Amino acid sequence: MEEIQSIQWFPGHMTKTKRQIEARLKLIDAVAVLLDARIPYSSCNPDLRTLFNNKPRLVVLNKCDMADAAQTKKWLAQFHQNQIPAIALDCKTGKGFHAFIPAVRSVLEDRIRQWESKGMKGRTIKVMVAGIPNVGKSSFINRLAGQNRAKAEDRPGVTRGNQWYTIGKGFDLLDTPGVLWPKFDDPLVGEKLAFIGSVRDEVLDTEQLAGRLLLYLRDHQQQLLCARYRLSGEEIASIQGSELLTLIGKKRGMLMSGGVVNTERAAAAVLDEFRGAVIGRMTLDLAEEYPNVRI
Repeated sequence: MEEIQSIQWFPGHMTKTKRQIEARLKLIDAVAVLLDARIPYSSCNPDLRTLFNNKPRLVVLNKCDMADAAQTKKWLAQFHQNQIPAIALDCKTGKGFHAFIPAVRSVLEDRIRQWESKGMKGRTIKVMVAGIPNVGKSSFINRLAGQNRAKAEDRPGVTRGNQWYTIGKGFDLLDTPGVLWPKFDDPLVGEKLAFIGSVRDEVLDTEQLAGRLLLYLRDHQQQLLCARYRLSGEEIASIQGSELLTLIGKKRGMLMSGGVVNTERAAAAVLDEFRGAVIGRMTLDLAEEYPNVRI
């Protein structure tokens, strides 16, 4: 079996981003921590958890329409059991967005009551939106604001500054760039981040990554994998990830001169289709494996 890549990606601007986030904490009332619903544990930056230690927080499981619905329900229940306010939503469809502002108000209920007792009824609530690269922060803000005000692209590292957005009367959001942490102690965490596109493909061996993803799908989501690529369980039962990638490339007609399979093209297709949930909805971090998650 192919070995897990030693994946690390922490460009210099992320150190600056952490400093900028820390400097702006005094300006905000709460933090909306966006996690990818497909990997709620792996997409939680432990460095941000330390920075936000003294701020009220709301977990937002974004891209829930790409995740397994039953697992998302389990994750929400688990967060609530650990006294962590959490909601699930999807930026593309708008599902669950109605719950965001009420959830923030609930998190800040005591503080809002204090403001009102001091004659500050209707005081603007300021919320920082934070998370890893490519978790959908800008798309989240655009959906709330009702227009494309924050730059959003389906690749990591697009947002490079901190900017305020008014999303309604008495409600402001601070967009922040995505930030990872310097070292992934668990190589599987780094791999899952690469699977969903939170690590730049340019720093990866994408063919090896796609092979690892295909092995995961074979072992955990075989029905979806076989249906998408017209495979049988028998033909993929004992082959390596690289062989599985070659088989898919051949079935898709991704051939170069001499009939050689273009595995680079096949890898790009597999990763794109996984990231877009074309293969199917799935969750890689299972709630039952992380019972004591902290945010």
